[in-house]
Amino acid sequence: MNTYEVDVAVIGGGSAGLAAAIVVKKANLDVLILERDKELGGITLQCIHNGFGLHEFEEELTGPEYIQRFINQAIELDIAYKLDTMVVEITPEKVIYAVNNKEGLIEIKPKAIILAMGCRERTRGAINIPGFRPSGIYTAGQAQRFVNIEGYLPGRTYVILGSGDIGMIMARRLTWEGCQVKAVVEIQPYVSGLIRNQVQCLEDYGIPLITSYTVTKIHGKDRVKGVTISKVDRNFDRVIGSEKFIECDTLLLSVGLIPENELTREAGAKISEMGGPVVDNNLETTIEGIFACGNVLQVHDLVDLVSAEAKRAGLNAIDYINNRYEKKFEESGKIKCKAGENVSYVKPDLINLSDLSKDVVFTFRVKRPNRRLLIQFKDNKNRIIYKKKRRYVIPSEMLEIKLNLNEFKFAPSTKNIEIEVIPRPEALIEED
Repeated sequence: MNTYEVDVAVIGGGSAGLAAAIVVKKANLDVLILERDKELGGITLQCIHNGFGLHEFEEELTGPEYIQRFINQAIELDIAYKLDTMVVEITPEKVIYAVNNKEGLIEIKPKAIILAMGCRERTRGAINIPGFRPSGIYTAGQAQRFVNIEGYLPGRTYVILGSGDIGMIMARRLTWEGCQVKAVVEIQPYVSGLIRNQVQCLEDYGIPLITSYTVTKIHGKDRVKGVTISKVDRNFDRVIGSEKFIECDTLLLSVGLIPENELTREAGAKISEMGGPVVDNNLETTIEGIFACGNVLQVHDLVDLVSAEAKRAGLNAIDYINNRYEKKFEESGKIKCKAGENVSYVKPDLINLSDLSKDVVFTFRVKRPNRRLLIQFKDNKNRIIYKKKRRYVIPSEMLEIKLNLNEFKFAPSTKNIEIEVIPRPEALIEED
């Protein structure tokens, strides 16, 4: 069995993994990328639409153009990487076991690990749609790969369940290919993707968006022949008598993403309720020297934010190796970040008391859309330590706020920071 010793091992060669590896390599540390696919780039390679790079490069790029810039940097820096390599285990001692066709089982002993495995799509089994199992049922990402990479059309007439960004983008893409998208059906009373995609991908092409409905039956035994959709109430229970049949030969699912954290769990890291690992303000998991970034930590709506977060993880891994901060993980020495009113989750989960002089990037999402709001940070004594007005919020848009907590006078008894998004008091309702 071949054994490799490196400073940093990066698991995943997509947008997060490449950005983190580049930062580490520029610090003159040895880095090795482990990628299970046959090429670097990750899911961004199949996203041929534009809208990438506005934050990172201050210009609009397609997905392949965006990720190629990182691939080029990795090649110029001579970053080591292994393709077609599946990581099968990470031990709590930070030993990685992986396998590929050329070397068989290999062992990697890094000083630090950066997790950048991305996320996967929810499938039909995750949402329990009744019916047979005919051909013609795909996730939106599968269909995107077939059309953009493999050159195949999965079908001719479509219903798309879920208004996630990939689903809406595929509605437009399939329309360009001459297919008919009968409807995009969304169980929520609002779209679950970005508003710009609702406008540019659905409204601009006359594709119907049916909200507060879901697919309750799939028709067809060998091939999809159509679907029944039903209205749902506030509790997402089916409204009897509201059924509608839509004829189609293909059903695409765009019903959410799940961080790929099987390896993280097996390593013994603590996982949060939202599926990503528990991390502190250094993006370090509960296992010393293992960091997480990108969609494996939290599902992002913009790849530019994935790259920015990965760069922070890379810098923190450098600091860890160079002994620039306390390595011992103890929750007693940390402030817990909690999701308050209309907030579904908060990252980081914990803040080191020894790091209060550092800038901390808080990221979070709201549970429901609203307008004219107030974002508030409160301590466990219910004192407001920070507040900011916001014109509107939607669950599909990840919110980001950078704070230097040293500016706030924390009491020695401070144990929690709670973030809430609430309607503004009448006196504060005004345009920002």
